[in-house]
Amino acid sequence: MAELVLSALLHVLFEKLSSTALKRIARNNGIDAEIKKWQRSLIQIHGVLADASRKEVAGTPVKRWLNDLQHLAYDIDDVLDGWLTEAMQHESTHESEGISNKVRKFIPTCCTNFSRNTSMHDKLYSITAKLKDLVEEKAALGLSLTEDSRPRNNNNINNRRFQSSVVDPSSIVGRQAQKEALLQQLLLGDEPCDQKFSIVPIVGMGGVGKTTLARLLYDDQQVKDHFELKAWVCVSDEFDSFRISKEIFQSVANKEVSDFNRLQEALRDHVRDKKILLVLDDIWSESYADWETLVRPFYTCAPGSRIILTTRSDQLLKQLVYNPQNKQLHSLSDDDALSLFAQHALGVSNFDSHLSLKPYAEGIVKKCGGLPLALIALGRLLRAKKDEVDHWKEVSNSEMWRLEEGRILPALRLSYHDLPATLKQLFAYCSLFPKDFLFDKEELVLLWMAEGFLHQPTPSGSTQEDLGHKFFDELLSRSFFQHAPNNESLFVMHDLMNDLATSVANEFFLRLDNESEKNIRKEMLEKYRHMSFVRENFVAYKKFEAFERAKSLRTFLARSVGTTESRRDFYLSNKILANLLPQLPLLRVLSLSGFEISEVPESIGILRHLRYLNLSRTRIKHLPETVCKLYNLQTLILCGCDKLTELPNNFQTLENLQHLDVRDTPLLFQMLSGLGDLKSLHITLSKIIIGSESGSEVAKIKDLKNLFGKVSIVGLEKVQNAIHAHKANFSEKRLSQLALEWSDELYDSRNETLEKEVLNELKPRDDTLIELRIKSYGGLEFPNWVGDPLFLHLKHVVISDCKRCTSLPPLAQLPSLKELFIQGLSEVEVGLCFHACKLFQ
Repeated sequence: MAELVLSALLHVLFEKLSSTALKRIARNNGIDAEIKKWQRSLIQIHGVLADASRKEVAGTPVKRWLNDLQHLAYDIDDVLDGWLTEAMQHESTHESEGISNKVRKFIPTCCTNFSRNTSMHDKLYSITAKLKDLVEEKAALGLSLTEDSRPRNNNNINNRRFQSSVVDPSSIVGRQAQKEALLQQLLLGDEPCDQKFSIVPIVGMGGVGKTTLARLLYDDQQVKDHFELKAWVCVSDEFDSFRISKEIFQSVANKEVSDFNRLQEALRDHVRDKKILLVLDDIWSESYADWETLVRPFYTCAPGSRIILTTRSDQLLKQLVYNPQNKQLHSLSDDDALSLFAQHALGVSNFDSHLSLKPYAEGIVKKCGGLPLALIALGRLLRAKKDEVDHWKEVSNSEMWRLEEGRILPALRLSYHDLPATLKQLFAYCSLFPKDFLFDKEELVLLWMAEGFLHQPTPSGSTQEDLGHKFFDELLSRSFFQHAPNNESLFVMHDLMNDLATSVANEFFLRLDNESEKNIRKEMLEKYRHMSFVRENFVAYKKFEAFERAKSLRTFLARSVGTTESRRDFYLSNKILANLLPQLPLLRVLSLSGFEISEVPESIGILRHLRYLNLSRTRIKHLPETVCKLYNLQTLILCGCDKLTELPNNFQTLENLQHLDVRDTPLLFQMLSGLGDLKSLHITLSKIIIGSESGSEVAKIKDLKNLFGKVSIVGLEKVQNAIHAHKANFSEKRLSQLALEWSDELYDSRNETLEKEVLNELKPRDDTLIELRIKSYGGLEFPNWVGDPLFLHLKHVVISDCKRCTSLPPLAQLPSLKELFIQGLSEVEVGLCFHACKLFQ
């Protein structure tokens, strides 16, 4: 499967080798001949990749050759990136010394002439020799120059017909009877009389649709009406009663408690005498003691509550429920399986209008064994190829159906094999995520960009991030990703998809967990390029001591089990920062978010390849000046650093910085307004406080040309002239969430006309806003933009404590509105309020 990943990586190398900057470096250092040899060898190798792809499936030597080639491609990229970075560093140094561009034209080697030391010669000749060996070996393996029988276009993503992975009840096939039976059990209850709590189990093998069925029940309107509180928790491999209890309590009470005993007491008090629906998805623990500890608050305090439990094992259920075999969720019948496949492949419920495809469809369906996940993935693979009978035949007869590789379904492997080159690479990267990890789309795209996976030509006016979003949506539409249950803003991979990603990641990716730590081969550490690890209460240096040998590592990524955020205290040995990181000079991605780190070492500055640095939710008070030497840095995430009060003095030298996230930090707005000269920088901050008596500093928001994401402006009652708000130029800011807040005091002395003018001038862009909050506004009415149907994506609106308002804006006109919260508008007539809210009846 490495062939198409390699073609994406080689494309990046060809672009760098052909760049003007690299040609100048080669010419000034007398290495033109070697660089041209690299280009010729890579072109020869690229020509046989399609043939290698076909022979890789059954041929171990070909697979080994492809892996060796991919390692060498990484090495070449590291060398080229080092040269280009050194050139950038020289240029930055000379600019800081005041040398003008005009003068530098007369001294062209000052920024690109490196010392040709022994190390440089060794790298050059070593790579040249390895390329020569690979070229000779391709002939010995019988690899020949061929054209792929199915043309691929990595960038032509928009030609596919996108589908949503959100559960649509009308698209579920063959589960109505099970749903109705379980629904009755939820609403009426049929547990044995000696049962202390009601369990509704859904048991079945992976991919059979347990979570989908649970989601159908969870979202059913009768269920919503019946239960007062609902919570959904992904349990997965790690049954942590404390973590699960915290997530339940946060869902039902929107609060957090750090002590387990107090947490159980608080949970018991909150659910007392209420009907609760709790979904525990993908539970593996067979310990009755673990289970009893978790559900103890529901024993006597929440009569009539129900627990939906999805699992692949019935061992725990035998201890909890009577006759668990009756709860098994079986594979779909042949007719239902064919209908589900037709829905996703053709958009209709059968093959009556596509009889030429039906024989191949029936063969594919039979091989999928009635598993919905496999049927949906292959159906979406074939959706864009309704008229390509030969391709349907090829999928039906593929050699991959005969491969047996553990838990990996052949249908999912086929679906992966059909991906374009770049998407294969992007999906394999997700093997770094633990099972049931909830991830954010924006963060994942920034990681892809930092790794260089999006380094390719983009349409005019488009960016690498735009391309990354399209690629993400493509993987989502093919069911490689799914929307997370109970959280529309996050995503998750099905366990079987996670297994698939791990299998194709091969020897380049390592997810370090308790199991892999036992089986890790130290001799392989020198080959790994990307590594993630799960946070623990204390991460000792011994865990990573052997990684001093992993000199080629590009990714050092801390992750949590389950969610992207966690409020537990995690500690990291100082030796990891001081001793280990300097031994990993090729890092592109470094994420240490969530650890109790108080200081970043000066040695961070030697990580000159670094593109992504995440120190969010740490205890740092400042960043060392050496951070300003990270010339390639694209993303710096500092959100939740509640001790951080200043940025380095030379911060503006980070000319490649594109994303700075300083939400929930004490950094003052005045400190950030001086970063406006970084024209490509998107700044994400949580709060702008208007402090002066005139409120004139609101105009300085214009300096943050790329203000981005979520912003709250507090103290707007101090703005004495609407022209200051006009100068802020909010209509150009790409905000997804905007909160505008006036003081809730001194209403009698405030100018309602002025406040309406100020609010009118703070109109945000209508094509990005998702959430709007307005608090303590003192006008009598709202300006026309509030409720304007041009805000196509506005889903959540909160208007509170606007005590002078006599009317509401026409919020029912908002086409995407899902949630409306109105409070403390005592002067508004009830009829108008009802009219605005009738959309939700």
